[in-house]
Amino acid sequence: MRDRLREFVRRLVPSGSVVQRTMKSGIWVSMTTVSVRFSQILMLIVLARLLSPRDFGLMGIALLTVSATRRFTDIGINAALVQDVEENVDKYLNTTWSLEAGRGFLIFAVLFVAAPFIADLFSEPGATILIRALGLSPLLIGMRNPGVVYFQKDLSFHKNFVWQSSAALVQFVVGVGYALYSPTVWALVFASLSRSFVKFALSYVLHDYRPWPAFEVETAKKLINYGKWITGASIVGFIFSEGDDAFVGWFLSATALGFYQYAYRLADTPASEFSGIISKITFPAYSQLQDDLDELREALIQTTRLTAFVAFPLAFGIALVAPSFVPVVLGEEWEPMIVTMQILALYGLMHAITRNFGAVWKALGRPDYIAKLGFLRVCCIALLIWPATARWGIEGTALVVVAVYIVPMLPIDVYLAARIVNGRSMQLYTEYVYPFVAATVMFGSLRYATSVTNLPPLVELVVLVPTGALLYFVVAYLLERQFDWGIEHNLRMIRDGLRG
Repeated sequence: MRDRLREFVRRLVPSGSVVQRTMKSGIWVSMTTVSVRFSQILMLIVLARLLSPRDFGLMGIALLTVSATRRFTDIGINAALVQDVEENVDKYLNTTWSLEAGRGFLIFAVLFVAAPFIADLFSEPGATILIRALGLSPLLIGMRNPGVVYFQKDLSFHKNFVWQSSAALVQFVVGVGYALYSPTVWALVFASLSRSFVKFALSYVLHDYRPWPAFEVETAKKLINYGKWITGASIVGFIFSEGDDAFVGWFLSATALGFYQYAYRLADTPASEFSGIISKITFPAYSQLQDDLDELREALIQTTRLTAFVAFPLAFGIALVAPSFVPVVLGEEWEPMIVTMQILALYGLMHAITRNFGAVWKALGRPDYIAKLGFLRVCCIALLIWPATARWGIEGTALVVVAVYIVPMLPIDVYLAARIVNGRSMQLYTEYVYPFVAATVMFGSLRYATSVTNLPPLVELVVLVPTGALLYFVVAYLLERQFDWGIEHNLRMIRDGLRG
């Protein structure tokens, strides 16, 4: 039994051709994402029973502040190292470490000084000490071993699994353990800091590179020149992904922010995290295929098909089960976020099916697309968010975020993704049709069934999840047989890649 287990693990270690390494890496990235997100979501569910929405809102203000400083100073070094065609990037790592460490110290200093002013902006003086405490996180992240970039560059995601999942496990234990001892917002703070510390420590355990303070001007210029658009994309990305959070916290209240952020996490995480898996493993793979547009175009279509196959049922399923999931799992105190969670499930879908495009743009040296499209999205949201939130509260905020993603952003994203690989937009839209039909049949049928049966929330939740999954796969199977969708080929390709 032990020998079989060792052989199984050995076969999963990324090796072979680019396709085989990508497939095997996908398993490790999936395991990493599932373990990390499952532990985080489980921690949040447990803490939702122990803490109040206001506690989550105060933590949200602190996290928004830390995230803003990190995003506004992100110079895209890791992306530059992964995209570099050279296999060995050791000559860049000392300069990388010096830049990141300096950035960490800068962020810590800025947060410490600015904390009381930011807390006053949100009319929450109690957030000051939380912001200062969380400032330790970017300090630790900045001093971690830069050699961890090889986990992604070399498709060595089995090492990344140990690194990420160990930190997530410690975060769960610290967060829940402290909340049971003292159910306050500090449970969330200590959980976040413990994760950063474990990642810092393990980075030196899992990779043998040892950085030394050094700074080469030419090296820094090369890294920053590639990363300048990553910086722009990071800034714009913060505004469109977390600007709505900041607006809700400022315009409404910390409690409203707690509801909105919690709804966003539960609605967006499943579908977008799966697409994140695809994006993480395909960026290095796309980078290795950047000189063959035919292969790259085919890879984009295949990953789009697989992403859509999973993202549509997850998003539609979240919207379906939200009315029973929230009171049963989180408690009646969280019911005001149900409609927001259902709306944001559509955002999770849009986010998921377009997230992989960024990997193609970066691989082909056009990371500026990410920044420019993000800027357009920010402008559209800025025009609508104030009146919509004033009229409908957090539901209005969610409606604006979803509407802007559907029009005009989705058509533009699809057009640019297809054009850069010499393809056509319709090739990508076609991959959305079949999963949309299957998910719509699932949602419509079960929504009607729940409206006429009137089951208790617990029973309804227990019945909906497996029934919805079964119904979706049945409809998907029929579509595959009738129209030769192609998803069966993709699943077999993944299976064969793993075996190979």
